[in-house]
Amino acid sequence: MERKRIVSGIRPTGDLHVGHYLGVLRNWVELQKEYQCFYFAADWHALTTEYRDPSVITRSTRDMVMTWLSVGLDPERSVLFRQSDIKSHAELFLLLSMITPISWLERNPTYKEMKEELKEKDLSTLGFLGYPVLQAADIVMYHGDRVPIGEDQLPHLELTREIVRRFNFIYGENTLREPREILTEAARVLGIDGRKMSKSYGNAIFIYETGESLKGKVMQMLTDVKRVRRKDPGEPGDCNLYPLHEYFTDEGARGEIQAGCRSAGLGCVDCKKILLENLMKEFSPIWEKIDYYRAHASLVDDVLALGGKRAAEESEATMERVRKVMKLIG
Repeated sequence: MERKRIVSGIRPTGDLHVGHYLGVLRNWVELQKEYQCFYFAADWHALTTEYRDPSVITRSTRDMVMTWLSVGLDPERSVLFRQSDIKSHAELFLLLSMITPISWLERNPTYKEMKEELKEKDLSTLGFLGYPVLQAADIVMYHGDRVPIGEDQLPHLELTREIVRRFNFIYGENTLREPREILTEAARVLGIDGRKMSKSYGNAIFIYETGESLKGKVMQMLTDVKRVRRKDPGEPGDCNLYPLHEYFTDEGARGEIQAGCRSAGLGCVDCKKILLENLMKEFSPIWEKIDYYRAHASLVDDVLALGGKRAAEESEATMERVRKVMKLIG
């Protein structure tokens, strides 16, 4: 029986950080064991916010794929490709935009949120307003059965489903598949300043760091503000650093950390040192692999070329069906 399909992508707008690792990449690695996965570098999506200086997208794409390979994505199991290499994405985006009401896009819950978060950028563009249509094209192009998302992204996927239903209703055939969600536990990863980890906030711990830079960032992290002095007891639930222990420290050690924090038997510096050691253990092998791919960059190009070929075959088959039902071809 043919495996069900997963489709997902990441915008290459800079280095990937620990939030990406916990919220997306570790999940992708597990999903490829069960599903046929199409993972893409969403460089056209990145243009919606980085259109003034697209060079950051070009630089980031190869580095991002190096990181994918280094954390365990397997090009033999998954189709890894660059969105812009498959021009059919733009064609399907155009065709779907013809049937998508503007009101659907304006009610997109993240439209105003992202404009506010990135208010230093001019996002009053057609590309930014219409990015959910491109997102829909990305997914349905490969007949994605499932899309891994957090609960906050459910409205985005429902918009894709609405576009699919409208297309199939207008053209009279079930040409496009309605994707369903795979709800993932969205890791709530805080940056070194206590806000959500983000490149735009300058508070991120990146997947690729040096030992010294990682140490500097961990030691800067905010902890429970009630612990003014070493002897003051604290509460792990009120600490900005402790949530990372939930992902990188084993259960037994976490119990000791919790007890030590509440009794003041363990200082915040000691807690940071434990986390630093565990982060080094987790990421050092990944750093070594990234260094290898940086020294053998042609391997990454080969992966993208192979993935692009496989994606192109799938996308062209989809577009032939779309053109036929729309009577754009005889």
